[in-house]
Amino acid sequence: MSQQAPSIPRPVLHEQVAARLRQMLVEGDIAPGAKLNERALCEALRISRTPLREAIKMLAAEGLVELLPNRGSVAVQLDEEDVRHTFEVMAGLEALSGQLAAERIGAAEVAEIEAMHFEMLAAYTRRDLSTYYRLNAAIHRAINVAAGNPVLTSTYNQVNARLQALRFRSNQDGEKWQRAVAEHEAMVAALKARDGAALARVLTQHLHHKRDVVIEQIRAAQNASPT
Repeated sequence: MSQQAPSIPRPVLHEQVAARLRQMLVEGDIAPGAKLNERALCEALRISRTPLREAIKMLAAEGLVELLPNRGSVAVQLDEEDVRHTFEVMAGLEALSGQLAAERIGAAEVAEIEAMHFEMLAAYTRRDLSTYYRLNAAIHRAINVAAGNPVLTSTYNQVNARLQALRFRSNQDGEKWQRAVAEHEAMVAALKARDGAALARVLTQHLHHKRDVVIEQIRAAQNASPT
């Protein structure tokens, strides 16, 4: 962990612990492939092992953590093939979400997404990656929810959980982050126009660009590793 996380006040629910751990995993405070040190996490979060272990089980079910027999738990680390396969599925889910949302979304939902988009742009201007990513993810979730298909939403959430940390890190390159912002502008425009085909197209392109950035990062890390 790069820094000690702020403590969670008592009493605490394991869902709150899971939310804190999820953020630490996504933002890289717990690195991919790293073992989750229960003692250190309990001390950092000021909690007992019971809610921590329940939270870890939740994250394992989401695909963020892998439980290893007699070895504890580790943060999931996807290889290049895993990334390609997962982004392939995610792009299809995002495209379907956009197509259905454009048909079914109400004016209030569009206004809410547009408001989040403006907040996200402000975070981008400040180079506040944590806030930017939180709003970015909320916009994608809102489009998915607006599709009005609970089966789609359930599948979307399950697959997206595996990619959150990778999507977060994909914005750390300034030029590629700027391109992602421009794609979000196009998303909002297509949604306001109720143009499902255009929204599906830009969401697919957006995911493909994310995939390419993530693969570049994986290869760069491999090349930088000592042989």
